Amino acid sequence: MVEQTTDAIEALFTRADGSYLFARWGRPIVPVVFGLAEETLPVVKGAVEAVVTLAGHKMAETDPELGANLMLFAFRDWDELLAVPDLDRLVPELGPLVARLQAAGANQYRIFRFEPTGAIKAAFVFLRMDAALAALDAGTLALAQAVQVILLWSDRAFSETSPLARAGGQVVLRPDIAAVIRAGYDPVLPSVARDPSHALRLSARIGRTV
Repeated sequence: MVEQTTDAIEALFTRADGSYLFARWGRPIVPVVFGLAEETLPVVKGAVEAVVTLAGHKMAETDPELGANLMLFAFRDWDELLAVPDLDRLVPELGPLVARLQAAGANQYRIFRFEPTGAIKAAFVFLRMDAALAALDAGTLALAQAVQVILLWSDRAFSETSPLARAGGQVVLRPDIAAVIRAGYDPVLPSVARDPSHALRLSARIGRTV
């Protein structure tokens, strides 16, 4: 049985400023990957598909508005992003963002764009392949990123604990996080929620399925 308290669920979507914000994708997910070896691309897309299937959501071959709406970039230095054609049109204030990430020594960053309703419209994943990320196998790296973009988690949700765990010699999604993802995509629940009482509704659905 998955152990997940309402307080723990609420914390997953409570941001550093104390506000509660939950959002899920409002359209099928279309991933594209830049900067990784060609043989790893099926691994990345397979991880995304596994998480999307868990959520009960959908993938597609193309997004009619954006072409691809989940873009993953892997690179060795943040400055490389400044050379990506038209990326500054997709990511506002790209230059200042790169400077902040360099100063912080960050090795990953995610940006979301939203529908008028507040549902997730697109996500951009940036991975600076330092020693820590390079040491991960492609499957583990891809699964971690897929989990972190399937919902709009708190900016603190996984700062101290990973959404993944090791079981039977393999890296898998933690059962409690998997349960939250499934509940988050329950069609009865809204695509966007800003009231902490939403965590109670998630908890109720998890209780029915574990």
